[in-house]
Amino acid sequence: MAALSAKRGAAREVGRLARWLPYYGVKGYRDFRRSGSKQQVAVNLREFLLRMGPMYTKAGQILGTQTGLFDADAIAEFRHLFADMPAMTPAETEALLRTAAHPDLRGRLTSFDPVAIAAGTVAQVHRGRLDTGEEVAVKIVKAGVRERLSASTAATAGMLATVQKLFPAARSYDALSHFAELRPFLVEQCDMRLEAQRQEQVRSNFASHPFVRVPRVHRELCSEDILVMEFIGDAVPGTAFEQCRFPKDELARRMQDTFYTMAFFHGLFHVDPHPGNMMLTHDGEIIMLDYGLVGSLSEDGKWALASFYYGCIQKQWDRAVDRFIDAFTVAPEANSAIPASFRQDLIDVLRYHFDEKTDAWSTMGFFDDATKVLRGANWRLTTDFTLLGLAFLTGEGLISAVDPRIDIWSNARRFTDRFSPFMSEELKTLFDDRIAGHMPKSMAVKQDGERALIAQTHMDRYVLPSEYPLIVDTAEGCTITDIDGNTYIDLASGFGPHILGYRPKVVVEAVTTAMEKGAVNAIGNAAEVDLAQLIGEAFGGGKSVVFTNSGTESVLTASRIARAATGRDRIAKFEGHYHGWSDQGMVSSWFRYRGSAAEPEPVSNSAGAQRSVVDNTLVLQYGSPTSIDRIRRNADSLAAVLIEPMPSMAVDYDLEFLRALRAVCDETGVLLIFDEVVSGFRVTYGGVQTLTGVEPDLTCLGKIVGGGLPGGAVVGHGRAMWAARTTNDPFEDWATRAFCGGTTSGNSVSTAAGAAVLRHLRDNPAIYTELDARTDYLRDGLRAVAEREGVPATVSGKHTLFSIGFDYAKPALPRDQTAGSHVKATLALAYYMRLNNVYLPELHTILLNDAHTYRDLDTVVDAFGTSVAEMKRHNFFVH
Repeated sequence: MAALSAKRGAAREVGRLARWLPYYGVKGYRDFRRSGSKQQVAVNLREFLLRMGPMYTKAGQILGTQTGLFDADAIAEFRHLFADMPAMTPAETEALLRTAAHPDLRGRLTSFDPVAIAAGTVAQVHRGRLDTGEEVAVKIVKAGVRERLSASTAATAGMLATVQKLFPAARSYDALSHFAELRPFLVEQCDMRLEAQRQEQVRSNFASHPFVRVPRVHRELCSEDILVMEFIGDAVPGTAFEQCRFPKDELARRMQDTFYTMAFFHGLFHVDPHPGNMMLTHDGEIIMLDYGLVGSLSEDGKWALASFYYGCIQKQWDRAVDRFIDAFTVAPEANSAIPASFRQDLIDVLRYHFDEKTDAWSTMGFFDDATKVLRGANWRLTTDFTLLGLAFLTGEGLISAVDPRIDIWSNARRFTDRFSPFMSEELKTLFDDRIAGHMPKSMAVKQDGERALIAQTHMDRYVLPSEYPLIVDTAEGCTITDIDGNTYIDLASGFGPHILGYRPKVVVEAVTTAMEKGAVNAIGNAAEVDLAQLIGEAFGGGKSVVFTNSGTESVLTASRIARAATGRDRIAKFEGHYHGWSDQGMVSSWFRYRGSAAEPEPVSNSAGAQRSVVDNTLVLQYGSPTSIDRIRRNADSLAAVLIEPMPSMAVDYDLEFLRALRAVCDETGVLLIFDEVVSGFRVTYGGVQTLTGVEPDLTCLGKIVGGGLPGGAVVGHGRAMWAARTTNDPFEDWATRAFCGGTTSGNSVSTAAGAAVLRHLRDNPAIYTELDARTDYLRDGLRAVAEREGVPATVSGKHTLFSIGFDYAKPALPRDQTAGSHVKATLALAYYMRLNNVYLPELHTILLNDAHTYRDLDTVVDAFGTSVAEMKRHNFFVH
């Protein structure tokens, strides 16, 4: 019966279209011939769209944002569709409220105005009050709209099928399949439960935004036909933006920033950002409403969009076209390549719009030209990119109405510049003079095209370029001096090893003695026995230790031991956790993510990574109960779960999650590996496991255990480490034991240095108490400066580890770190601090050491204040 009813509804829609399209077409033609007025054409078209129902009215709302198509009077006709839509009568509304409202809503509404305060295409909004006294907005789907939308979309699909059947030439562009992908977006806008879910997600995305506000939803009171949310009455409707007292040029720029943030960073964007779907405050706050039509981009989609625009901005036309075709188009046949002539046409389109016409940028013009080329080659845009184009089309129409003189391209560049690690020309000029000019010898090394050294951690940094790398000559305590004679307070501590500072007396003496004794490699030596004993005792005794040359090697070794011990092959790791430069260690570690937030998928963060290793990695989300369930589901194939117990990016740990992780590993027989390369012997003597009482099966160490020299270790219980110990039977070793050797692993110089540091830390426990106090002192000082200067700085600091970022967001997940983060300001801070004789690692965690005095920390705070003040003068923090 339902299918028969749907067919009848579609047939009625086709009949209505056949009846009214000729009528309004002829009427419009006659009226235009008689008056020559585009406004009259708009009147007729608006009346036709209204008569045909909600799907067609949406098209009219889009026309109402396009100032380039009609004159102002004609556009005004379409803008009536934003809010001046027919509403149900009070009696109809109350009847629907009685039958369609959630039972709890009926019981909690103490007042309800049946006269709508606003009416749109699909729903209308009423004012009400809950038993708590809170005023709410009650959004109700109009009677019959769901059926009309379903019927009109079915009719459209039927007509497209008929056209393709009757006209073979039309089959070259599969419009029917494209519409089939779009159809659910149109129909689902009638489900208020889905809309409530989307609104909550968008609200969460903008939770701390300085000028975007999303009303809070009462999810527990919503039903399929009714959405209940916070009532906002202290704002101007978007349709009356002229009444908003905030400067219109800044208001338009803020709107553009909002649309771009949703697309580029949140990946959840408003498809229909017309004036009827927002409100404005006089201080420039934008209140986003109506989430019936929401598009999404996956992590891959966001990456593709950013890389495409980057290629265009850099005028890399061939590369940009390749990215555009790969990510946003659908070929007529799988695995087919676009013909060379059409590819060149696309290059010409990109060059025209992204280079020649930037002073009058138009998304509509770009999409129109690109679509024409694709249609000629029988290709089409993907549904995701079609919806994104519609969002930009509508949004840019709105901002052009708010500020007719807006430079969309310039604002787009201004937006993307905040999130780019590359220096703008203005900043580069400033720093070339004030930094590079004071380090000519270091810059000469960097710029030497014939130098043999490739240094990806500093001079030739991977992905995130370093414009002004230091070449250090000497280092002592907490200071470094470059080859140009400039001395800085260092906040890197060698990325972690130098917890006692540079050149501590105990290490110098130990290394000198070890060198005098011969610097032994690959043969047993007393220093490695000594260091192994110290490490084992630090983690509670009864442990075995295998030495490596670095943290990366420690992770590789622990993973091999785990696979040998369990007989299983896969390793699970956590999104955003970096475990060194190995193929598996870098999977989903930073910069690039994939899959849903709850169940991430593995993605490489380096070219050349072995695909089978990447694909065989199970990626989890730190702190998520879903991760515990996924470990349990995949236990039969998992050798180990690898985790930074205190992620460097977060500078904190989740005790309850670590306990749950330990429990599920015990339950399933999966080994638990803690990567404490950074946190080991830094957060306290031992590491995070010492603080939390959560003990892993294997621990990966590096940095501090090398005493400032290359060194690392794996330490663990016998139940795991037996796989690294020989059986004295070569055949049994080959079958069941993991090879973990290395020529310089456990060399006498590194192990002597490490033992000297650990013994000093063990015998002087007050060092950790004092380091914690200095961490708190510096963190509080930096926060006070940020508050005093009124800048959006997020300063985190715990157990000597720090991070500073400029953002409004408080992202819970690593993949969301970029959303809201002011990458440009974070990077620039390192260079402004350099001008004040403080070396701050660019986009890296700050680490204190025992050589930092309170006077040094005061200097750092003063330098931060001077730097932030100068950044404000250079307009880094303008919203």
